[in-house]
Amino acid sequence: MEMREDSLIVIGKHAKAASREMIRLGVTEKNEGLEAVAQALIANAHSLLEANQKDVERARMDGMKESLVDRLTLTEERIEGMAEGIRQIIALEDPVGEVLNMKTTPLGMQIGQKRVPLGVIGIIYESRPNVTADAFGLCFKTGNAVILRGGKDAISSNKAIVKVIREALNTCKLPVDSIQLLEDTSHETAERFMRMNEYVDVLIPRGGAGLIRTVVEKSTVPVIETGTGNCHVYVDETADGKMAADIVENAKTQRLGVCNACESLVIHSAALEKILPLIAQRLENHQVEMRGDERARACYNMKEATEEDFGKEYLDAVISVKVVDSLEEAIGHINHYNTGHSEAIVTSDYHNAMTFLNEIDAAAVYVNASTRFTDGFELGFGAEIGISTQKLHARGPMGLLALTTTKYIIMGDGQIRG
Repeated sequence: MEMREDSLIVIGKHAKAASREMIRLGVTEKNEGLEAVAQALIANAHSLLEANQKDVERARMDGMKESLVDRLTLTEERIEGMAEGIRQIIALEDPVGEVLNMKTTPLGMQIGQKRVPLGVIGIIYESRPNVTADAFGLCFKTGNAVILRGGKDAISSNKAIVKVIREALNTCKLPVDSIQLLEDTSHETAERFMRMNEYVDVLIPRGGAGLIRTVVEKSTVPVIETGTGNCHVYVDETADGKMAADIVENAKTQRLGVCNACESLVIHSAALEKILPLIAQRLENHQVEMRGDERARACYNMKEATEEDFGKEYLDAVISVKVVDSLEEAIGHINHYNTGHSEAIVTSDYHNAMTFLNEIDAAAVYVNASTRFTDGFELGFGAEIGISTQKLHARGPMGLLALTTTKYIIMGDGQIRG
């Protein structure tokens, strides 16, 4: 049943009120709340797993592919990871209240910028219930209230996680409405949510290309775009074969259904005969289907790639293969087809590495490492709110700083303008 518009407004008002309360909280109170939530997630693991099992069973009945079922699934280990992500956030320095660039004007006024919360953050996401805890932790530490709208695939899991978080906050006498969940997952309610400018300061979509495009096109609330991941690994002519095979195997197969997985292999023609069979054998061990251009197919048995394959985020056991004759051609191909997420080069040539770093247009660019590290947890931010692929406000893994803004503070002693 579609949520009535006045119910949405009530949620918006509660979030706005909670954001005002959050401004008054010091770092000690926020950290105590986060620790209570981390403990509650572990203590309530059994009920969270029971709720998640309902989502997983429903997803399989609906024919969801296994790589996406994996994104949806919670385990004891993943719940512990959620709690650990929150504890990492506790350990991070609170950016709120930091004063930047303080200076004295000729009239004797002191002017600076103070870091403050964004206010109320709306997050629209799909079937990854860990996002619920990650998003709360980062928003709470930075003094923001958050309204979550998860996908219908994970509704049981999300309701259970939010219930645990709110109960933990209530125990600590902290604002429970600092996290709210839209339990109605209809498109109509989502579109109304996207137009709640009076109550929501920024929207962050996390999910597939269709979801992100819908939010960007229909929202009147400012959007921080978290992009899809058509990520490439380029194997240079100077690449070490074993390193290249290790990196591509990890980037493609460690987890198939994530945005930082490698979806396309680009390989220099001079490395083709020596290195492509090594990579192909590794991928075959994981039942990965390869789709290549003419030269790739001449070197190793694989399916023919279409134009669509080179621009596709598979989120599945499929990878495209493109053969190039120069670094410049590789960079041109990647910049044409990529989504601005994460790109990697495997090389032993310093000049080629620096050229790749300078000329690839992406949020994260790697030399001799897997694209799977584009992750706030791995990069030391604690949990992340998403990977921003746009260039305004935030780019790359969005940790605490990305959820703040600044305001000017001016201190005088009676100055007036003449």
